[in-house]
Formats: sequence, structure tokens, C-alpha cells
Amino acid sequence: MWDTVRKACSRLFRSSHTEEVSNREEHTHKEKRTHNLFEAAAVYVSACAEDDQDQIDEASGWVSPEALSFGVSELACRAVIALARERDESPQTVARTLLGLPAA
Repeated sequence: MWDTVRKACSRLFRSSHTEEVSNREEHTHKEKRTHNLFEAAAVYVSACAEDDQDQIDEASGWVSPEALSFGVSELACRAVIALARERDESPQTVARTLLGLPAA
């Protein structure tokens, strides 16, 4: 009988220990999560708009400078296209307006 109790307690201890290790690994994984270039670009651009230097620095460290540049460029293209559709204007007109340039 004691052998059965000992085995049951042993299984219970191992399962709770395994769950604890699993939770710890999951938490560590979340902290070390990698960010993709589009996520970095979105955070970087919104931080620039809000003048949040800490967030700018953080997003800059998520990906290489080249990848961040590509992501920012892609975000700009998508934003100009979305605004052009919303305003029923050409993307060139919207881009020039956003940059304060005269109409072409």
C-alpha cells in the first residue's frame, strides 16, 4: 500500500515540477521573442510620431537597420495607398501633400 502512495506522490511531484519548468520556459520564451521587421517598423514609426525615444531605440534593436528601413518604406507605401484611396486622390498627390511639396 505504501508503495502505491509513494508512486502516486512521485507522479504528482513530477507533473507539477514539469508544469513549473514548462511555465518558466514559456515566460523566458516570451521575453526572448523575436520581432519581425513589420512589427519593428510599426513600433518605430508610431514612436517617431509620438516622439518616444525609448520606444524608438527599442524597436531599432529588434531587427537590422536594413530590415527596419525596408519595413518603414513598406509601411509608408501602404499608408500612402490607404490615404489615396480614402481621399480619392493619386498616391503621388497624397505623398507630396504629406511632405508639404507643391503639386506636380
